[in-house]
Amino acid sequence: MSNFVAPEIKKFAPWDYVVFAALFLVSASIGIFFAIKERKKKSSKEFLVGGRQMTCGPIAFSLTSSFMSAVTVLGTPSEVYRYGASFILFFLSYTLVIIFTSELFVPVFYRSGITSTYELWCFAPSRSLNRSLITHRHGFSMNFFLLQILYTGIVVYAPSLALNQVTGFDLWGSVAATGIVCTFYCTLGGLKAVVWTDAFQMIVMVVGFATVLIRGTILNGGPTNIWQCASEGSRLHIFDFDVDPLRRHTFWTIVVGGAFTWLGLYGVNQSTIQRCISCKSEKHAKLALYLNLLGLWIVLVCAVFSGLVMYSHYKDCDPWTADFISAPDQLMPYFVMDIFSSMPGVPGLFVACAFSGTLSTVAASINALATVTFEDLVKKFFPDISEKRSTWVSKSLCRYLGWNRFGSHKIIANLLSPNSPLQRCTLVISNYLSSISSQGAIGGLLTGITLAFWVAIGSFIYPAPSAKAIPLDLSTVGCTLANSTNALTTTAPTTVPARPLLADTWYSLSYLYFSAIGCLGCAAAGLLISFATGSFNPKFGFAPERSSAELPVTPHPHRSSS
Repeated sequence: MSNFVAPEIKKFAPWDYVVFAALFLVSASIGIFFAIKERKKKSSKEFLVGGRQMTCGPIAFSLTSSFMSAVTVLGTPSEVYRYGASFILFFLSYTLVIIFTSELFVPVFYRSGITSTYELWCFAPSRSLNRSLITHRHGFSMNFFLLQILYTGIVVYAPSLALNQVTGFDLWGSVAATGIVCTFYCTLGGLKAVVWTDAFQMIVMVVGFATVLIRGTILNGGPTNIWQCASEGSRLHIFDFDVDPLRRHTFWTIVVGGAFTWLGLYGVNQSTIQRCISCKSEKHAKLALYLNLLGLWIVLVCAVFSGLVMYSHYKDCDPWTADFISAPDQLMPYFVMDIFSSMPGVPGLFVACAFSGTLSTVAASINALATVTFEDLVKKFFPDISEKRSTWVSKSLCRYLGWNRFGSHKIIANLLSPNSPLQRCTLVISNYLSSISSQGAIGGLLTGITLAFWVAIGSFIYPAPSAKAIPLDLSTVGCTLANSTNALTTTAPTTVPARPLLADTWYSLSYLYFSAIGCLGCAAAGLLISFATGSFNPKFGFAPERSSAELPVTPHPHRSSS
């Protein structure tokens, strides 16, 4: 039990629910608008990829909104509060990822004219390899299907849990509302509704962050005082060039490890690629990614400074150490309910801000899953399906996938520890997803997945020692004591279970390196197996049975042939 008296923090008021409901109402209205506007267009391509006529602006907003989910809104400020502002170095990771994605990945996917990223498995420089990859393509599609459901389950459930425990906002009500609204506008309006709703939700996210920053800055003496408090609390030690891979956040773990993590989410992710190939030209697709980079920077800066403002506010009475809250992920909603206690409706805006990213992520996921299921599974069994029936099946898939996500949230509720850091938990799942991308190919894939899963699960069971994670000091000197007159100064609590031999080495690797381990393990194993089986060729990677000129190429529908 805590020795401190918790201050009275109000719960959600009716006006908060009104503001939050407005987010869902506007999102649903956008779906209705596009359902009416596009009612005469019956093509499945119109529904799934917007007829490949989207412009760069809304696509850029959509990309930023769907990847800056509630995990970012709640998790990043908490990370900065506990570990310092080195998180700002992700702006370098984002930059590298967007350059690689736009200049290397997008041209390949865009020019191929594909709809599902897994269609590229059909284009191999060897007949035998081609047949093998086509055989496994559908298995990889199912793998993506299952893991994407798990990922979005965390994205929806974990923030809902954190908000419920602090604000009193109904847990399963918010989960159900998210699924219903996303399914509604995805099914009615297709990709265009998803993209334009994401653009609206991106605006809500930035407005929510700005409101918290302005109010928090005013209450804590202005920017100069906040900066001074952060400096005195060692929160501004950003550039740490220690190469130790066991350190949680250093320049190298964030820039290198973060680049591997986000490259998997951007470079080969169905949701990202699907929106890029929906652009009316390759130039628009690339421009959308670079505009999206600007959005990523803006949200990152808002999240980092929110963490610094929150530290300035609680530097003398940390609510987590004092047991006012039960998990670090509850810090941001607790802070919002604290500073806006006399302003009904504003906490609802912040929750709308948090759920804007969640809605975007879930909607993009539903659309991507429907696309992969239709292109890789339905068309396999019904290759001659008509356009009218294709559209009907695509909408039915969106409806089915949306309604049946509730089961994944129940699974997450049973598996996810309430004390698991939200940011890290989500990145572990996304790291596993990014490792998924024929003997050498299959062997490399399995090796990469095994390595990534092994280290990820081990790190959850045996967290890195505080000497490597290095959480910064948190104080309770300003808290009101219940039964004593002596104040306490403590550091963030850590639980150290009985640890095996690998606990302080392999399992203590920075979580940002998990994706790199999977990727490099996959590549190394694939090459070794290819060499061992004699299928490797220095020019093509595998011994070709026909020239590259003979490979099937599907032209993009809006590219003129030369």
